Amino acid sequence: MGTLPPPRFTTGELKVGDVNFCYGSRDGQLWPILDRSFGLNLKFETTREAIEQRKQFLIERKIGICDIVQSAERSKIDASDLGMLNIKLRNLIFYLQEYPNVETLLFTGGNSKNGPEYFFRQLLKQNHIKLEVINDQVPRIHQFILRSEKKPHRIIKTVSLTAPSGAANRAVGSLTAYKHMKARNPSFNTLDFRVLQYAPFF
Repeated sequence: MGTLPPPRFTTGELKVGDVNFCYGSRDGQLWPILDRSFGLNLKFETTREAIEQRKQFLIERKIGICDIVQSAERSKIDASDLGMLNIKLRNLIFYLQEYPNVETLLFTGGNSKNGPEYFFRQLLKQNHIKLEVINDQVPRIHQFILRSEKKPHRIIKTVSLTAPSGAANRAVGSLTAYKHMKARNPSFNTLDFRVLQYAPFF
């Protein structure tokens, strides 16, 4: 679960290498991470085939993918989460109640302002649902209890992964775990680190 795609995905002015699909920006790293983790041999191009490759992977793995922001405005036309204004969130609590087989939510970003976990916490607060800490180290893990007519008592886990964006590379570089791996192997990079972090949860 992310926040919102870059503005060009709304205007249709895609760049060479973009895929017109969730997390399809050529600058993002989610699909390169999954491509390496699962040996998918994905195409990174603006074609129907590239879209279908991603859809097939998600269907086979039973993974749902969406943005938590339903709509927003921007004062400056860029991909910054902080630049979003008049934000309307998707009612994810409703969807979780409708789809009782969902057990885990993966946030592609943490609790910094306008990140996916930050917004999800707002939804939980509005619905008087408490988030319990399981692990406070990156990637942070929480859980909460969701009650609905379909499943009266259900525990859902949330995992806040390091954002798969170039802008988050500085944060990755400051992590102690990354520094240790880089020291042992100078060719180790931020994409390598994310592959190691993401793979166990996917």
